[in-house]
Amino acid sequence: MKLLPIACLAAGLSLAAALSASAEDTPKKITIATEGAYAPWNFTTADGKPDGMEVELARNLCERMKVECTIITQDWDGLIPALTVGKFDVIMASMFITDKRLEVIDFTQPYAIDPSGFAVAKDSPLGALAGSTEKIKLEDEAPAKAAIDKIKPLIAGKIVGVQAATANLEFLKKYFDGAVEIREYKTTEQHDLDLAAGRVDALFAQQTALAATLAKPEFSGYTVAGPGFLGGVFGRGTGAGLRKQDTVLKAMFNKAIDEAIADGTIKKLSLKWLKADVTPPK
Repeated sequence: MKLLPIACLAAGLSLAAALSASAEDTPKKITIATEGAYAPWNFTTADGKPDGMEVELARNLCERMKVECTIITQDWDGLIPALTVGKFDVIMASMFITDKRLEVIDFTQPYAIDPSGFAVAKDSPLGALAGSTEKIKLEDEAPAKAAIDKIKPLIAGKIVGVQAATANLEFLKKYFDGAVEIREYKTTEQHDLDLAAGRVDALFAQQTALAATLAKPEFSGYTVAGPGFLGGVFGRGTGAGLRKQDTVLKAMFNKAIDEAIADGTIKKLSLKWLKADVTPPK
């Protein structure tokens, strides 16, 4: 009988400890990293501040989670390594959720679905396919092969600029290696400059980013042409990257993203910044 109060006390202490640990697992301050060089998804303003669709969305999600957020910029090729060593807590940098990346880090559910495609000269053979709204899922092998086979002779022998260490590069290597010369760049800003200077013939990137680039006066002779490609090497869409152990933070983000999809916030922000609705289907 004397052991009963002690057992109850121990149980009470265990419950208190569990509750305390749970509270400690809920972050109050986090740091979010973006590339800051992929307009209009994310970019750096003249005064050095991050801005763009993902930056505004990040702030909105932080408000919903009631978390104090600091947003920083990090070179694209250093994002995942820096996340894993704890330099920051979350990546929001137009990063596709792919099987390869899921081997190293985790992701939230997608907050955007945006196809990738080609930008070429309007008077080029592929330029004749400008204005296409077709979206090709790479998992649908027959239509995907037909679309790629249609494009290949229209762009054969051309130099195509693409950002290094991206799913866009993987796509070109898998489906266009040998048909075109693939030229890799550290940032999309660099391949934009080479397109303007005539050092490359085409670009391959997300169609919304290409549309923003081609809206500039120096690119008046270029157009987005051909279908947009989804799935396959492009994974499950664009999500926020996190460390695998940060399960509480992932659940918080997923809930906030659900809310932002449901109340139209993501649609509003994507139309504002990207001129297209990239809201993931539910």
